[in-house]
Amino acid sequence: MTATAGSRPEVPKPEIRRFEVRSEDRLDRAVSIAVPSLSRTQARHWVEEGRVRVDGAPVTKASTLVVAGQIVEIESPAAPAIDTRASEVPLAVLYEDEHTLILNKQPGLVVHPAEGLDEVTLIEAVAARYPEVREIDDSDRGGIVHRLDRDTSGVIALAKSAEAQFVLKEQFRLRETTKAYLALVEGRPDPAEGIIDAPLGPDPAAPYRRAVVEHGQSAKSQYRVLEQYGDEAALLEVRIFTGRTHQIRVHLAAVGHPVLGDTLYGHASAIIPRQALHAWRLGVTLASNGAWREFVAPPPDDLRAAVRELRVRHPVRPAPEIGAIA
Repeated sequence: MTATAGSRPEVPKPEIRRFEVRSEDRLDRAVSIAVPSLSRTQARHWVEEGRVRVDGAPVTKASTLVVAGQIVEIESPAAPAIDTRASEVPLAVLYEDEHTLILNKQPGLVVHPAEGLDEVTLIEAVAARYPEVREIDDSDRGGIVHRLDRDTSGVIALAKSAEAQFVLKEQFRLRETTKAYLALVEGRPDPAEGIIDAPLGPDPAAPYRRAVVEHGQSAKSQYRVLEQYGDEAALLEVRIFTGRTHQIRVHLAAVGHPVLGDTLYGHASAIIPRQALHAWRLGVTLASNGAWREFVAPPPDDLRAAVRELRVRHPVRPAPEIGAIA
């Protein structure tokens, strides 16, 4: 299920939630713990908006300390609907321990909240099931250590503790992780394998896009063709050594082989309704025990169907690495 604005349930009437403080804490933290669907940032906004009372008196300072025995009242008109929607988003768990969560993200799901976004995000869905992620920091992005685009599916790591968030973020920062993607692209890449080492930055003609620019951030991607479907398309394995915004999509478009279905950097596709890009493998060192693990995310149905259709049009011997995916 992909949660969208169209699936939002009817907003309930205002509700007053009451809870008793169990131990001394900041008011915004106490509220976010009592209402797991809220991030610390959202809880702070509720306090500042005057939605919260302590022992019957309104309090608008989020850092106010509350102590055991005090009664907090929260006017939360939208919280039940948000909580219901977040709880309904399926999470495909590949691995979890006390510190780390590895998921296979479905396409169409945004990773974290953004201004003006009216849909449930991955981190909200995670927080609905693992409220401890709300304790990691003061932002609404607690637990996030890297990102996938909305319409990119596949393996993503999240932290369940502050310790894990630091450890995992450092690995990504120091480029100690391994990241491999599957991508269906237009045309016949020549050569069949290669390295694209080209800096990326905002597109001068359209800043919401990225482009290869002379003085951009360094970006390096390595690709190889796994299956070639005539001159129509190819299935690639792409490994990235940096993690720039839209890196694979921009690099492949720059060499003349945009990702199928990528309407921002290429063209719409009749065989898949979104960019045909899937985070296939992710290797990280676990925060819990220091062990190196590589996680593999099975591709979703739409990518499998696209591969099947291309194999029918252009019979090929399935690549041994992915022979069973379709």
